[in-house]
Amino acid sequence: MPRPRPVVFGLYAWSPDYGYSYLHPANRRSFEWVHPVGKVFEKVSDLDDDSEWITLRYDEQQFLVRGELFKELYNKPPFGFGDLVEEVRPPAGRPAHHGLVSDIFWSESEDRARYQLVERKRKVARVFEADELRKVE
Repeated sequence: MPRPRPVVFGLYAWSPDYGYSYLHPANRRSFEWVHPVGKVFEKVSDLDDDSEWITLRYDEQQFLVRGELFKELYNKPPFGFGDLVEEVRPPAGRPAHHGLVSDIFWSESEDRARYQLVERKRKVARVFEADELRKVE
């Protein structure tokens, strides 16, 4: 499914304590595995007249959820899922990390995103601040 423009980023602070009525039965287990608290989602589709669900994207997965728990972020993250980025200032003697954004974590206290990358099909263990990365065109 193509990304809507502009991309709407937000948080979906669901946990099992809320119950499962907020998650579509078809993707309940896979959504649980994402551990959504503190992670940024892209809103792919809104509620329409025929449905009570919205579609959220996290990395390459999409989920149907109820819209009540979705909280739009107005301080938009500079990078989205699948963006090709590289490390701006790698330590001396090590090449810069260069990969795709696979995880976006949100710090509510700092009101900003942090990023994890996939490089050569492996997740980089380090989580990067936005100013440590630049988009590769």
